[in-house]
Amino acid sequence: MSTTTAYGVDGMTCNHCVASVTEEIGGLAGTESVSVDLISGGTSRVTVTSASALDPALVSAAVEEAGYQLVAV
Repeated sequence: MSTTTAYGVDGMTCNHCVASVTEEIGGLAGTESVSVDLISGGTSRVTVTSASALDPALVSAAVEEAGYQLVAV
């Protein structure tokens, strides 16, 4: 059974930002899909579906690797 979790990400402004975050989170083991609702200059909503709950520290590290900041939703 899959798990869906929403995260807030600050700092994204364009489709390149979306692609970077999607690629980094999508590379985490167990990730099935990543969807981003871009709010340019604000807190974007990133929805992740995975085989099981992902470690929040790993998600945060992936977002930071892409150059952005994970925030509370």
